[in-house]
Amino acid sequence: MRVKELIVYRDFEDGQLLSDMADLMSGYDDPERDISELKILFYDCLHRLIEEAGSYGFHGNLWHTYLANLLVNNENSYSCGCEIKGEITGTINRAALHDIEIFKELFDFDFHPVMDKLDVPDFALALDYEASTRESKVYNTRICGRICELAEDLAKAEDPEAMKAVLTQFYKDYGVGKFGLHKSFRVMHDDAGVHIVPILNIAHVKLDDLVGYETAKRKLKNNTESFVMGLKANNCLLYGDAGTGKSSCIKAIANEYYERGLRVIEIYKHQFQDLNDVIAQIKKRNYKFIIYMDDLSFEDFEIEYKYLKAVIEGGLEKRPKNVLIYATSNRRHLIRETTADKEEIREDLHTGDTVQEKLSLAYRFGVTIYFGSPDKKQFEEIVRSLASRNGILLPEEDLLAEANKWELTHGGLSGRTAQQFIDYLLGAHMSL
Repeated sequence: MRVKELIVYRDFEDGQLLSDMADLMSGYDDPERDISELKILFYDCLHRLIEEAGSYGFHGNLWHTYLANLLVNNENSYSCGCEIKGEITGTINRAALHDIEIFKELFDFDFHPVMDKLDVPDFALALDYEASTRESKVYNTRICGRICELAEDLAKAEDPEAMKAVLTQFYKDYGVGKFGLHKSFRVMHDDAGVHIVPILNIAHVKLDDLVGYETAKRKLKNNTESFVMGLKANNCLLYGDAGTGKSSCIKAIANEYYERGLRVIEIYKHQFQDLNDVIAQIKKRNYKFIIYMDDLSFEDFEIEYKYLKAVIEGGLEKRPKNVLIYATSNRRHLIRETTADKEEIREDLHTGDTVQEKLSLAYRFGVTIYFGSPDKKQFEEIVRSLASRNGILLPEEDLLAEANKWELTHGGLSGRTAQQFIDYLLGAHMSL
């Protein structure tokens, strides 16, 4: 098989299995090859295909789903050019078609002569695999289903041109690689450098699920909507009391705008030195990225905020148009101020400069949204709404009485306290 002749689709993350399978497919009838060694390799490949099915939740023809997964995750000049926009022009199309012709041969390969020659009938398990569970450790159920469907569509394609069209449409609809398949990410730094790693499980919450704060949600949604549409939008600071839904709002927009190309990257303040590397990896992709900082605040001795200031506004390099900064904080002024900052006599003779330095970070967020703790009436409305959504049938008088007792010893009036109370009721089987 001609896998070494690939031009565009190379350097696969899980490419060793492809090489081993190609070796088997080319050499199984070579009289100079040791049959016993080929048989051992074939069983090893079968093992890896089934293990991949367990990790990814794949079913059906595991060889096809493996190949489809390679094509979906390979970020190259063709696939990245097609994401969001669809078919592209230029010579790269001919190079991509050359590679798709090779993948067509891989998809169409008949394994039965290999199974007969090597006496490995068990390989039939991989050609029509029924998964015990569709739960994936790597993809959510929706993504896993899409890749399995793509594998079936690619296998049905009559020729390489049709196969290329199916794949290109997939790139347009869903993107390519980790940014195409996942909603949210975190940043990791090791000896090899800075990596943007998918977050595999994100709460499937929507803005409409969050009770109250309609003005705040509308302000956040309008800014995000403008950003996704390619219009002018601002960096955004969500601040206010603990447990009021600031972080949940960020999760909600990650869910609601995923299909329109929005991705969220979470970063912590000890990683701010990596911000430029992160932006370098995403600035030329056809997605909109929100760099998200949760519970952002700094003590007066911490200097990480200076990296953030430079990225938001003020560095020599402009922030890319496809990147915004969203942060949540319990503080309106992100850098802790002390009474010494206001004193007329202090070691720093330029008191005004010191204060302005500490305020300047918050001022660089063009949109600030306040989330305050609900009053008792609003808290009770949140409890009623959450109880209704979760099928809790306690009489309203009893429900609210228990909720008010709960909040007195569990953090006070907040949306988080209300959710914890509802979770308690569900765990205590009081929904009947």
